[in-house]
Amino acid sequence: MALAAKRDVRMDVSAFRLWVETRPEHERWELLDGDPVLMAPPREQHQRIVMNLAGRLDSLAEPRGCRALPGLAILSAAMDDFAPIPDVVVRCGPPLPDGYASDPLLVAEVLSPSTMSLDRGCKIDFYRTVPGLAVLLIVYSDEARVELWRRDAADWSVTALGLDGTVTLPELDGAVPVRDIYRGLSV
Repeated sequence: MALAAKRDVRMDVSAFRLWVETRPEHERWELLDGDPVLMAPPREQHQRIVMNLAGRLDSLAEPRGCRALPGLAILSAAMDDFAPIPDVVVRCGPPLPDGYASDPLLVAEVLSPSTMSLDRGCKIDFYRTVPGLAVLLIVYSDEARVELWRRDAADWSVTALGLDGTVTLPELDGAVPVRDIYRGLSV
């Protein structure tokens, strides 16, 4: 369950970055619509999906000089009051000096019942403003379902995939079977 910190003034990313440095290291905060939100520890099923997905994405990304990482905050110049932390980020280029990326190629959010409205609402709106982001994956944790959001010339297209589907990723010269994302789980 996510918990927003009560504040009188909305934060921008620069104020959030200073504020979050004062928080204990075991706390994970993201900035959503100007409010710092404390992230609860995810359930084991959620983490298994993240690990399965990150492993498959990393094996596709590495030959291209890219990598799949958990826990990076995403930034967009278009919305300076957001710094969400998706479950998996694929990015290329040199290592970051901190935990903030403005150049993701792909982000994946694994939905939890307590965060579904945020992940499917304001976060999707935010991710659509990140210029280099080509693919957004919305992965359900309570059923075998993946939404593949892909940027095209004019807008974004969305494809829903079930257990027998495959997430095609020409951006990484490969694909990830949905079944592999849910490996080791009964969904």
